[in-house]
Amino acid sequence: MSSRIARRFAALKAEGRAGLVTFVTAGDPDYRTSLEIVKGLPKAGADIIEIGMPFTDPMADGPAIQAAGLRALAAGQTMTKTLALVRAFRKADSETPIVLMGYYNPIYVYGVARFLDDAKAAGADGLIVVDLPPEEDDELCLPALAAGIDFIRLATPTTDDARAPAVFRHTGGFVYYVSVLGITGTKTPDLASVRTNVRRLRKFTTLPICVGFGVRNASQARAIAKDADGVVVGSALVNAVRDSLSKAG
Repeated sequence: MSSRIARRFAALKAEGRAGLVTFVTAGDPDYRTSLEIVKGLPKAGADIIEIGMPFTDPMADGPAIQAAGLRALAAGQTMTKTLALVRAFRKADSETPIVLMGYYNPIYVYGVARFLDDAKAAGADGLIVVDLPPEEDDELCLPALAAGIDFIRLATPTTDDARAPAVFRHTGGFVYYVSVLGITGTKTPDLASVRTNVRRLRKFTTLPICVGFGVRNASQARAIAKDADGVVVGSALVNAVRDSLSKAG
């Protein structure tokens, strides 16, 4: 039986369009509000939802997502609550794929086997862990695949032809192409470079390729969607949550 992620990309291909992948931080600004935000994303056009697992030292996150993680942690968000959020969403939506995204330390502290069991039971479909390279696949990637969870790898502008086979060897679900070097949401992608690299990386994988980091507006998203299978919008959504909090006082 195909995974929810595979089914979603097959449906997108049949529709002739790229998917919208949205990122939100679990528990930002609090558990209840973030659950309502996640529940509302499919109606707002999200095809796949990435849920960030808050962490105290998020090295790849830009200021917006770092602040969201701190808000969530201050409100009492834990890994247990993040998995509960996935479970609560899944009760209302059995089709929209959910990808958990974050860092290895909180998973390690929770317990790898326990995390994978609980994430699968909650209804998570994929996992992105930004600080585990392919050389450490035994730590989490291979156990995740064995548990039926797609392990989604990041490729970057520096992922050359020599490195790409190792990056994609055990990748599942889709490839996440990081369009800019550095942290999230702080730079604008070079669209010509994105186009060239996405096309080049297709030599090494048949998986869908989604592009994220630095996608700030609809015109950028439309341009990227001409070559990518999906466009990831993260910091812009997180900033919308922040701005709504500011307006609420």
